[in-house]
Amino acid sequence: MDDNLSSSSMVTGLSQASFLQRTLERLSSTQCLKLKAEDRDAVAVIALQRYLSEQSEGHQQQHTYTYDVTVTDGVWRAKCFVHPCLNHLVHTNNLRTGTDINITQCSFVYNERRLGHGYICIERLRCGAETSVVLPRINDVSSLPILVKQGMERSVVLQSDVPLQVSRKHYLSLWNNDDPEGDIWTSGSPSSDTVLDVSKISLLSSLESSFRSSWKPLPLLVKIIHKSRLRYYGKFGLKIDYPYQAYFEVADQSGTMSLVLWNELCPEFYQRLNVGTVLYLQNYTMKQSYSCRSRPQMDHHRLKTFNSVEICLNPRNPASVITIVSPKSVLPQWGLPEVSYQFITRSELEKLTNNSACDVIGLVTFVGRVERVKRKGNKGPEKYWTYRWVHAVDGTSNHPFILEIFSSSQPEIFSCICPMTYLVCTQMRVCQVEGSLPYLTSSCETETFITGYHKGQPYVSDLRVKNFIQWTKTLKDNVVLKKTAVGGHYCYPCPPKMFTQSMADASAQVPLVAVADLKRELETLQYREHKKVAIQGQITAVQYMKTPKTTESQVTEEREVPDVSTDMCVPDTHSHPTAAEQTLSYSLRSPSAEKISAGRGKRRIQVRKATQSSLSHGGVPSKRRAGYENTEEGQEQEEKERDSELEEAQEVECHLQLQNPNQDSDVLSWESSSWLKQKHEVSEHLCQGGLYQDSISQKFTSDTKHVLLQWSNLQPTRWTPEQTADTVPPVVCPGYYQVTILGINKLIAVDAAYFPVVSADEPRAVGLPQDPHGNTMLSCLTSGFLCPLSVEANDSDATLPEPEDILATTSELEDTHVVGILDLCHLGGDKVEVLINKVYRVTEVSLE
Repeated sequence: MDDNLSSSSMVTGLSQASFLQRTLERLSSTQCLKLKAEDRDAVAVIALQRYLSEQSEGHQQQHTYTYDVTVTDGVWRAKCFVHPCLNHLVHTNNLRTGTDINITQCSFVYNERRLGHGYICIERLRCGAETSVVLPRINDVSSLPILVKQGMERSVVLQSDVPLQVSRKHYLSLWNNDDPEGDIWTSGSPSSDTVLDVSKISLLSSLESSFRSSWKPLPLLVKIIHKSRLRYYGKFGLKIDYPYQAYFEVADQSGTMSLVLWNELCPEFYQRLNVGTVLYLQNYTMKQSYSCRSRPQMDHHRLKTFNSVEICLNPRNPASVITIVSPKSVLPQWGLPEVSYQFITRSELEKLTNNSACDVIGLVTFVGRVERVKRKGNKGPEKYWTYRWVHAVDGTSNHPFILEIFSSSQPEIFSCICPMTYLVCTQMRVCQVEGSLPYLTSSCETETFITGYHKGQPYVSDLRVKNFIQWTKTLKDNVVLKKTAVGGHYCYPCPPKMFTQSMADASAQVPLVAVADLKRELETLQYREHKKVAIQGQITAVQYMKTPKTTESQVTEEREVPDVSTDMCVPDTHSHPTAAEQTLSYSLRSPSAEKISAGRGKRRIQVRKATQSSLSHGGVPSKRRAGYENTEEGQEQEEKERDSELEEAQEVECHLQLQNPNQDSDVLSWESSSWLKQKHEVSEHLCQGGLYQDSISQKFTSDTKHVLLQWSNLQPTRWTPEQTADTVPPVVCPGYYQVTILGINKLIAVDAAYFPVVSADEPRAVGLPQDPHGNTMLSCLTSGFLCPLSVEANDSDATLPEPEDILATTSELEDTHVVGILDLCHLGGDKVEVLINKVYRVTEVSLE
């Protein structure tokens, strides 16, 4: 055994060292190791962690965030550094927990400024099969020893939950900056039962007058009545280890005031300070209130509000002393006010003014997938909000609450919202939108609670909460279950009847982009990022597709991402491979017929026609066929597979015929009279997006609860045995339309899917204006649904038009100038959803 391996890495009884062990041994004698094919054993990704990149002195910052990955070969665990040129694999969710990878090139990096610290840097890798072959062999991942190089056994960084780049002290949540992440965040610590001296305390009313005096404030005794989400304000060059801030509104008998928790105190106290918690505060400071921050609406508390100053709790200079008072130690004579709420019913929502605040409780019937949106006007490192749409009913209206819920620094609740749970959302803001039902969106002070988290919350004694609980006791679970759904594409509110491009405030509207810019928008999308854009042009072709797209990874044993060389890491940012260059390529034709070759980080796609003979055997790996040879069982199995493969080949051939109008095909389609000529003159045809199985919502059942929650949530930071590899049950898709829009300058075309609402039971039907229309192709694209919608599936008066009938009306699209609203969402891997939300004729477009 190599002397450079620590004694702790000796495995008694092993006749052969594991892959990670052998790799670390070999790295001792070479700076960079390129692994040969026979050495590339699979390792499973069990953790993927993110943090702000270190600033490069004298160089422009190229990479905003850095990633550490923990892998296992089933014998050892190793925390490795992901080379920044591989970051795009995380951004597109190709490198993710719960799957296997093959490391093809790595190096060992020593920290030149610190003794005894170094790590493996993964420089090239190949993403393997969807299902891990390593993880099923492991009973307890946490019990596996951590591989450490000799002399580095005492490295806290390698052994604990801190980043490999030692200038950073903690990890961020993988997909946003709002959620607490890692072991540093303390929760559930016991409160104090000590006897407090409350004879000499300050009231909040006295703090304003003594703000600028030299008098040292006396202790405070206050109750928390509102809590904000965390704010991470880290940026390059900031010399603060834990740049966090959190606001609380606190009250005593004299009124309310803001309290700010700063920096290291956030990991220690944020999750321990909740609405209703009583605090005894010493060594606090006062400062002038920050005027630009949002504030909760607190008129219902009927307390005087002091907004000119705020209380600051700091980790030092001075070090604040925070005592959490046990509820049983709180005395009535302290005069602390009760926490009050302003719950509304669904029937009252229309009466509320825009942007007013309210609290709601409801029974969840629909939960959308978690999506991300990039924060606007961000000068520092890029940041994303994470959010999901939820429907909840309370029995007072035929319509549900439509809730846009952003992450509220409660990841354990946010990820577990599902149908049939009681949901409470506080400090939601009303959004009144012309042409759509009103909806509620989160504020910075919103908190959410679901079944399992209601115990001990102050609102449980509220009369309206009690009335809601009584109503739910009259319901039958099987009846409610029929009206539930999870995931799929969902976007609200509906676009207005008239598209208006405001010259004064372009940011207030859906941005109208050039089709050439649309390509860039698609290329820069990250995992589950949602964008809404508008393009103008002409509809030149429409095809009716009976099934949504599936990805290649769903029908092959292994999906490989080409090796990415670190040679591409050059200062010129334009030379860096984008996420799309690695996983997407917008070419002229069918993905089924694409020949993919990797070269310097790009996928080059050559269009070729796949013949039936070339497809009928190529889908089965030779190693699988070999296992069946010379056996009767094998011959029968092979015949079955050949039949299956022949069917697949015929489907591919049919798809190819869709793309070639000169071949005979019974597929429903239409092309404008000029498209045959124009398609050969366009410089690019963006046709990689479309409708996927992930685009369609699923019915919720208790048996599929776990897999549906996993499917609709974001990829987790850490793998757990509960992270099932089961696939989501297939859905019956009524079909969709693939629409080709040619840009107004006739240089670039884009394919987008149109997925009309066909039933009033669909979540997308809620709040959708349902004015009757003639079911022409254009009226369907304009309205978003087929007419009429009916709740009853067997309603004989609600016969929907056939696709043939709709396509028979497409002649009105000829030479019609339109504006199309497109919803873009990156679903992970090579799946990019491009859906038509609404189409406007130019007569429905105006300038202001």
